[in-house]
Amino acid sequence: MVASTEDHGAPIGRRVVLGMLGLGAAGVVGGAPLVRAVGNFLRPLTANDPTGLSDLLPGAGAFRLYTVTSGFPIAPPAYRLVVDGLVDRPLSLSLADLEAMAPVHLVKPFQCVTGWRVPGVHWTGVALGHLLDLAGVAKAGRALRFESFDGVYTESLTLAQARRPDVVVAYRMLGAPLTREHGGPVRLYVAPMYGYKSIKWLQRISVVDRVEPGYWEHYGYAVDAWVGRSNGRSDPPIG
Repeated sequence: MVASTEDHGAPIGRRVVLGMLGLGAAGVVGGAPLVRAVGNFLRPLTANDPTGLSDLLPGAGAFRLYTVTSGFPIAPPAYRLVVDGLVDRPLSLSLADLEAMAPVHLVKPFQCVTGWRVPGVHWTGVALGHLLDLAGVAKAGRALRFESFDGVYTESLTLAQARRPDVVVAYRMLGAPLTREHGGPVRLYVAPMYGYKSIKWLQRISVVDRVEPGYWEHYGYAVDAWVGRSNGRSDPPIG
């Protein structure tokens, strides 16, 4: 089922979160046969999961398309990306506005916390730090809060994290415009962090005075989601 902007569905529950972690660990340790066995065990627990996550078993070489609502949301008419909060010059940007800015091209992997990974993904977008410069971050600004137009998902970064050159507001992926399923028309891509930080269907970036844990962090995920590192470790080098 495809959700409209008014039909946000029910957020995913803790049992599904734990189930997906179990599937990811199974895929890393035991391969596809064990993934299928764990998935069969978990399906009775996730029978009422409106997101369909229980049917998206991790595997190598391909994306798994997740949503925390009852479907992939449709972009609002006349889509705008808002940059507001503790800024000197609030922004309201169309897709054409973003495409007219100096593009950043990255070829980086996408790593899901559940275990699957897609190497060498081509991304095109605008450096998040450039948007912050255009808006002018106020002295009290310390972090960013991101909101999705699915009406449920949120995420966060510190300003230092957001200004890394491998963090982009992406509008193209794999040589084509972002599809709705992949978070289009605009999503965040945070190269050195697990995929849950790369919020899809991005609608608002607010500069705030402290980090506000996002959707998955309320279910126990790390706020600082560096790939391969524990929460609180130093950030990885840029490369």
